[in-house]
Amino acid sequence: MELFTALVEQASSFLWDYLLLFLLVGTGIFFTIRLRGVQLRRFGEGFRRVFGGFTLRGKKAGHDGMSSFQALTTAIAAQVGTGNITGCATAVVSGGPGALFWVWVSAFFGMATIYAEAVLAQHYKTVENGRVTGGPAYYIRAAFKGRFGRVLAGIFSVLIILALGFMGNMVQSNSIGDAFANAFGLNRLLVGVIVAAIAAFIFLGGVQRIASVTEKIVPVMAAFYILGCLVILVMNARALPNTFAQIFVLAFDPQAMAGGVAGVTVQQAMRFGVARGLFSNEAGLGSTPHAHALAKVKQPQDQGAVAILGVFIDTFVVLTLTGLVLISSGLVPQGLTGTALTQAAFSQSFGAFGPIFIAICMFFFAFSTIIGWYFFGHTNFKALFGEKALPLYSLIVVVFILIGSTLKVDLVWAMADFFNGLMAIPNLLALLALSGVVAAIDRGQKK
Repeated sequence: MELFTALVEQASSFLWDYLLLFLLVGTGIFFTIRLRGVQLRRFGEGFRRVFGGFTLRGKKAGHDGMSSFQALTTAIAAQVGTGNITGCATAVVSGGPGALFWVWVSAFFGMATIYAEAVLAQHYKTVENGRVTGGPAYYIRAAFKGRFGRVLAGIFSVLIILALGFMGNMVQSNSIGDAFANAFGLNRLLVGVIVAAIAAFIFLGGVQRIASVTEKIVPVMAAFYILGCLVILVMNARALPNTFAQIFVLAFDPQAMAGGVAGVTVQQAMRFGVARGLFSNEAGLGSTPHAHALAKVKQPQDQGAVAILGVFIDTFVVLTLTGLVLISSGLVPQGLTGTALTQAAFSQSFGAFGPIFIAICMFFFAFSTIIGWYFFGHTNFKALFGEKALPLYSLIVVVFILIGSTLKVDLVWAMADFFNGLMAIPNLLALLALSGVVAAIDRGQKK
């Protein structure tokens, strides 16, 4: 089993660090050019649409979809996850503080990619059995007609069900179990039972309850974490000038100043920064379009502008604040990594409350991701097997959540990463094939 796990991890590493690194960033650069810097042109519009009518009690979602804000929070629920805490730590340890600069680069281009995803999801959404639905499987079939398109869409659906709905949610519950066991000494099985029960309650409420929960939990959890990070950065204010110097200098010369990590190269800083950034904000992976497809907007480009804000909030706000806390703590070169580094950095300022703060944030981040990923898998499971099979899907996800909270899941983590990367390929192929459609819609032309 250890040998198989190692093989999967190597395959996943190659997929993410080489193939997808170039494919995802290349797609982002392509859309940035073709759409004339859409992430800059439409950023203000997206900001106004998101925060202009901000509320935690929006209109109830129904068969005809959900509000634009609810679609965004459902997408962010999946984007802002444990990767914003532990994944960021992995990036700055493996790639040095300069990796954060490359996280920003990948996110900037990713904003153009996610705009294209949301526009296509809106344009090709459909009504099945009186319910609005959509996502990459629908625009993949539009991009590639006939049997090839149907097979490619089917492959995408199977991959996302496995990567996010099943294995992904298993490892998210594992993160919650670990965090609460370490911070409070709670039994992992008990934590798993509670998480599974809450998840089942939300799942049974369908899209309406998912939208209602995400529009409330996402702003609150983000505000709580952002506030905690800002408090630490105020306490570490004297270290901030050197922190930013490290980010920009070490991105191009990882050994140029104190704070660098021994042996790190520019290529590593770039590779870990870009890969972690893309994995965190999910731009180009084909996950968030499922939520954006359900938004009730006048035209597809309206939701595209909103989708841009999802990457911005996930990466330029939440993940960046984590990175600044870690680098300003001075603990990056000391050998800690992942959750241990993050807990140490927060404990340095918050004392005994540090691990508790991280445990609370890990719960909300991981649980919101469970909700988002369940919904994305739900859409594809329904497309493959019909609405009558959905109770089976929900049951399997709940069981995986329960099991995941108690087991050591190295293999499951590796397989989730691998399948998560594989599902991006058919999605990116469709995005590129339909780039003309996106460009026409962006210009206000009907396609």
